[in-house]
Amino acid sequence: MNRKEIRVKIQNTGIVACVRVPSAEDARFAAETLSQAGIPIVEIAMTIPGALQVISDLAAVAPGAVIGAGSVLDAETARRCLDAGASFLTTDGLIPEIVDFANRKDVVVFPGALTPTEVIAAWRAGSDFVKVVPVAAVGGENYVKALQTPLSHIPLIAAGGVNQQNAGGYLSAGATALGVGQALLPWEAVALRQSNRIRELARRFVNILAAARKDSAGKIAGPEWTVQATKPQFALVAE
Repeated sequence: MNRKEIRVKIQNTGIVACVRVPSAEDARFAAETLSQAGIPIVEIAMTIPGALQVISDLAAVAPGAVIGAGSVLDAETARRCLDAGASFLTTDGLIPEIVDFANRKDVVVFPGALTPTEVIAAWRAGSDFVKVVPVAAVGGENYVKALQTPLSHIPLIAAGGVNQQNAGGYLSAGATALGVGQALLPWEAVALRQSNRIRELARRFVNILAAARKDSAGKIAGPEWTVQATKPQFALVAE
């Protein structure tokens, strides 16, 4: 997929699974389980031992998934991630050299940012999305809403503290997508290979996303107006 196609898939999926686990084996298990459960956008953190090999393996065995690299800190690491098969790059803070590198390579990039100044700078640098992180620590959905009021043209990904209880609120506040980690991949579920538990969590997040988007669409469309029929209406009553 090209840059535009990946950007659209991230936006349509609405959930970026942030995989930050102790081992490469854990990461492969987590990513493959999530992809099978309907969340094909997976970010492999560079803090995982052997992260580059994990990206390479997943890119080869999970063609329907979009595998990206997270916690990228410099352009050289970014280059190695792309060589391994990463389809997007993301950071935990605004690192202009990585945004520049991604633009030169025509690859999707969404750097981390927190303040309005950082969000604007990231967008003007050429980011596809801007990841507001750690969003829960600075006001959560109210902070996203405050950013969206003057910066509605910038697609934001809320990350850092997103869970089942607040996910819908972030989407209603204007977030384009969610970055979800621990709430989607509990450490014990990964360690014990509880694939059914992870699939259930994925199902819940997908349903929350669908409900929030439906609600937002309804508010934008406004109330439906119906015309009363002039003919008498009959109801069937069970005997």
